[in-house]
Amino acid sequence: MTKKDVSNPFEALFINATVGILVVNAKGEICMINDFGAAMMGYKKEELTGQQLEILIPHRFREKHKVNHQNFYKKPVKRAMGRGPNFVALRKNKKEIPVDISLGTYKDQNQDFAIAIITDISEKKKKEEALNKLTAELEKKVERRTHKLSETVKKLKKTIENINEKDKALQETNRFLEGLLLHAPSIIIVTDAHGKIRIFNQCAERMLGYSAREIINKKNISQFHCKEETEKKATQLSHQMKERVEPGLESLIAAAKKNITRETEWTYIRKDKSRFPVSLTVSAILDENNQISGYLWIAIDITERKKVMDEMSNALDKERQLGELKTRFVSVASHEFRTPLSTILSSVYLLSKYTTTEEQPKRDKHIQRIDGSIKELNDLLNDFLSLGKIEEGKIQVRWSQFDIAHEILESIEELKTQLKPGQHFTFSHKGPNTVLLDPSLLKHILLNLLSNAIKFSPENSSIAITSSYSGNQLGLVIKDQGIGIPRNEQAHIFERFFRASNADNIKGTGLGLHIVLKYTELLNGSIRYKSDTGKGTEFILSFKTSS
Repeated sequence: MTKKDVSNPFEALFINATVGILVVNAKGEICMINDFGAAMMGYKKEELTGQQLEILIPHRFREKHKVNHQNFYKKPVKRAMGRGPNFVALRKNKKEIPVDISLGTYKDQNQDFAIAIITDISEKKKKEEALNKLTAELEKKVERRTHKLSETVKKLKKTIENINEKDKALQETNRFLEGLLLHAPSIIIVTDAHGKIRIFNQCAERMLGYSAREIINKKNISQFHCKEETEKKATQLSHQMKERVEPGLESLIAAAKKNITRETEWTYIRKDKSRFPVSLTVSAILDENNQISGYLWIAIDITERKKVMDEMSNALDKERQLGELKTRFVSVASHEFRTPLSTILSSVYLLSKYTTTEEQPKRDKHIQRIDGSIKELNDLLNDFLSLGKIEEGKIQVRWSQFDIAHEILESIEELKTQLKPGQHFTFSHKGPNTVLLDPSLLKHILLNLLSNAIKFSPENSSIAITSSYSGNQLGLVIKDQGIGIPRNEQAHIFERFFRASNADNIKGTGLGLHIVLKYTELLNGSIRYKSDTGKGTEFILSFKTSS
């Protein structure tokens, strides 16, 4: 790939740029277009020069564009790449392509000109439509695009080699290019072969926070790049190229030195040390001996583009998590509902067989089994309904004053029928009894933790409940002498559907502690725990409340 060195840096910019650059006057006539831009639209630049801009606009948009064009010159407004709406351009072969257009203005000899930098965003549109296939397709797309850019650069080099002495028309072109450099809405920097900055346009001043006076002939392009990124890139390139690539400037220009032109993503550092992402293209500028005399750097701020992509990625992650949750829900629900339903069906069948008075004890036994299974199903349904409401944000906290000691004793009384032989509760309370909380949510927390304590504790064991209220702080501790939670699994106990490995033979959905955590957070509370295998579990809750 060969580029001819051009003494005027503005001409070098126009010729070497690997984005479409278009200059239009107030009449809507195309005054200039670079080879890259013409090739993008399927034309030679001579076919477009002097034509009305509408030649590149689909018929259905042309009338509206004429009005917009007139309004733009009445009140010109610059637009950065990625900050405006997406447009559709019409190629010579009548095919339409989506493009992103940034606008700047320029005045020369009392004439107004619009300067547009045009990027074909067809690939971006495809990525947005199939983000989940992005990784598999990215390398192929980059390869195709790189090949296309390489072919375009070859054509540009051939054109540069044929340029002779400048004439009057060339001088006019230089004035246009100077306006382009000054007013283009993208960062444009020209450096020498060692990275020292020679040209620093207004957009670069505005976006990087430096004045051209501070930068030109004083600073190196490397100062805008993160050290950690150049080091990482150097390692990657060293592996790819099978040769040592040094961090810093060398990692930035390695591809351009080998006549490879591609867009890469980097992080730029402003004068105030803040950072922003850019899409960067680096092209080598060669002198008449085909030796590199400098580099052309064009960077586009892609903050908004990345924000949109991140939002789409997050949305897909949430959708995948929801799908996994639904799958897990169906699995757990089908398993947990099967046992009580089987018990109910078998007991109903057996009840029909016991018809005599002497068989009443047998009937009573199966009626109790049915009653217990129905309660178990009801508890399961309540857990699943609570989870659904939590996920949808439909749980409402209803604050009211109530007697905390009475509420705890009522919950204990409600669970006494579930106690195993020899199991018993102990309860003590310190401080005032009247608190301001949601009694319904607190009761759900109590019933869940106490039910777990009964379920995971052996016979003839004690379950201790202590509460204290002081200084608008309600404390609640529930301690059992049960099987405990393995230490290597404790980090997961509040996750949905999680069940410890030592609880496989004990009924449960793995939703209870997740719901307890969410209800505790809704009540402006916190929950901690202490547990060890075979030594029981202690849950410590704290709520900020009012008396």
